[in-house]
Amino acid sequence: MAASQQSTVPNSNIPEYEYIAINTKPFHIGSFRDEWLKRLKPKDYSYQQEDTETFEANFAEAMGIREETMAELRSVCSLDSLRCHAEDEQPDTEVVPPGSTLKTLIQRKKRQDHKASLKFPKNRHDLYADELERLIVGRTPKTESDLIPEGEIILTINVYYPAVFEKFSYIRPHMTLLMMGSHNLTELRDAICCISDLQVCGEFSGTPDVAPDFICKDHFKSAFFFFEGVFYNDMRFPECRDISVTTVEWAKSHNFPPFTQAKMEDTLLQDLRLKVGFPYLYCHQGDCEHLVIITDVRSVLLFCHLVSRQETSTSYHQ
Repeated sequence: MAASQQSTVPNSNIPEYEYIAINTKPFHIGSFRDEWLKRLKPKDYSYQQEDTETFEANFAEAMGIREETMAELRSVCSLDSLRCHAEDEQPDTEVVPPGSTLKTLIQRKKRQDHKASLKFPKNRHDLYADELERLIVGRTPKTESDLIPEGEIILTINVYYPAVFEKFSYIRPHMTLLMMGSHNLTELRDAICCISDLQVCGEFSGTPDVAPDFICKDHFKSAFFFFEGVFYNDMRFPECRDISVTTVEWAKSHNFPPFTQAKMEDTLLQDLRLKVGFPYLYCHQGDCEHLVIITDVRSVLLFCHLVSRQETSTSYHQ
């Protein structure tokens, strides 16, 4: 949790626990980002890196060391001093050098030897881990326009699948989405994959091998998110209906607190007021309901800026 160091007066834009280690009190996502930017210096979230001379001068000033000491550090900490092979030799990063004494390399060598002794070198868990690494680790955006804007926020959103059988009630399969605050709710909705959307409509027993022209997602486009007393309906298409109106009218007739409605396509994630760790609702296909939990909201800083816009909607199924 972020905490203000400038004032002891509670700030509703800074999340605080409502229930310890469970969920926060409601706060405004965009205002939370603004509070971060007030406290951070531009260099903390800027993608422009300092040149070597400026960095060394600032480092020497901050540490209170002389130029001679700085020159020694520059020599000792140089990447060339870490070389464990001849200068004209191109090392293989997958091969552990013989006689290594570094514990991490020793453990890596043991793991490599163990894998080599197996009949099947990779099980499905290893293959899945490799796939995730290819998707999200060490990838640089191809163009500058794909960079996440400076000062942007990233929301980690878990979308849970509705079907939970009693035998497997201890397992809660879900997908995890990384979304920017500047994404709107329709982009979140389009990133959610559910088997109910993929069902086919009609009779295909005569032509089982022919791909259907339409699936349920094409026919039944209505859906809504429910966050903090507000129904956000997807009204992008003429055939979309407000499927939340029944719930709103029922709540009104039973003296429940009034609910409000808004359009999903007009609402950005940073416009929401919500609780981190609290279960919300996504409903589509009439009665297919998913729990939606925002588990993390963080600012994009210099060390993580190489994630691109397209990768912020990457999903992981568990």
